[in-house]
Amino acid sequence: MAATQRIAAGAALAAACATALAGCSSDTTGSKEGAHGGKEAAGAPAPKSAVRLIGDGSTAFTGAQPHLPRPVRLKPGQKPPQFVVFSWDGAGEDSQKLFSHFRKVAKANKATMTYFLSGVYLLPEDKRDLYRPPEHSPGTSEIGFNDEQGIKDTVTQLRGAWLEGNEIGTHFNGHFCGSGGGVGEWSVAEWKSEIAQAKSFVKSWKTNAGLKKASSLPFDYDKELIGARTPCLEGQKNFMKAARQLGFRYDTSGVNNQVWPKKKQGLWDLSMQLVPFPGHSYEQLTMDYNFMINQSGTKTQGDPDKQEFWGDQMRDGLLKGFDRAYNGNRAPLVIGNHFESWNGGNYMRAVDEVVESVCTRSEVRCVSFRQLADWLDAQDPATLDRLRGLKVGEAPRQGWASFLSGRPAPAPKGVPGAPAVKP
Repeated sequence: MAATQRIAAGAALAAACATALAGCSSDTTGSKEGAHGGKEAAGAPAPKSAVRLIGDGSTAFTGAQPHLPRPVRLKPGQKPPQFVVFSWDGAGEDSQKLFSHFRKVAKANKATMTYFLSGVYLLPEDKRDLYRPPEHSPGTSEIGFNDEQGIKDTVTQLRGAWLEGNEIGTHFNGHFCGSGGGVGEWSVAEWKSEIAQAKSFVKSWKTNAGLKKASSLPFDYDKELIGARTPCLEGQKNFMKAARQLGFRYDTSGVNNQVWPKKKQGLWDLSMQLVPFPGHSYEQLTMDYNFMINQSGTKTQGDPDKQEFWGDQMRDGLLKGFDRAYNGNRAPLVIGNHFESWNGGNYMRAVDEVVESVCTRSEVRCVSFRQLADWLDAQDPATLDRLRGLKVGEAPRQGWASFLSGRPAPAPKGVPGAPAVKP
């Protein structure tokens, strides 16, 4: 997987929460239908007295996250909602303004997402030596570092995203892939070092960037950070060992089929999935980079005459995967992307169109990984076991009410023990 391009300086965005950190959300009165299918107590801004600065004030405790729905356990016989998770690797705001764009798209379509922040996007170039990457020289990064304006813009987006109910995860720091010190070769101890540094850059961005008067991020990152995706989907085994010991709750660094998730090494395995690839006999991973590799190779800007078609191909593949789950086993659909304008920006267009097509449908919940993990934790383990027994695209033959009723399914008509059929 190619490294995300170095963040470029973007135009300054209006600063959110310039005074009271927790007083920036709107539409916070009453209650509404939650993303998990139950009544959500609408997130209200934390009172000013609840704000507690952490460390140098780069982060702060501001109370419970607004707009975070309460997970609801399925009732016997209730069909599960169709969850869809849109996630972003190396999330940061640059001159393309894709972070701010997808915040608007999500909000307009009743969706929340997961943003996997690269820690070095909050570390200025002149402080690069503060980063000590495992198996590499200090100050080394495959995706560079940032400048003051880029840090300001990224923090503005992180702040607003969290206040809207989105999740801030991590994509770690230097994005080292392949042999010669890549993340796939790191030990558990080296992963712990990388995780600690990713947290440190978030918890000390004000000091490192010389922005002491800026508004804090409105969360405690030690508590907010519960999951990640590794660079290039490498190093998952040792990362998961480190993550479990550090209290993480999920990982999304593998490749799965469209079936219900289970725990792996004590973490929910919420990896991306294989979906149909229109025009091909094989399936494709639900990520823009992988579509690009199978369309234009390593050229991030391939044949201009094919770029729109390639975007349509990605969109249609994701929608086929969605339909297969929605009409079948209802397994959560996990999608991963980058804030990049590869092949003319057509993959970003494809994501726009998928969000707009699916997130407002009946029984669909476009959620963050945190929200999905919360919902899974709230379910009866026996119910999840039954759901995992369904194959890709397989709907229960006896219907959802019987399948998840908690009672033995009725015998099919015409077999011994079945009720007699009146003529």
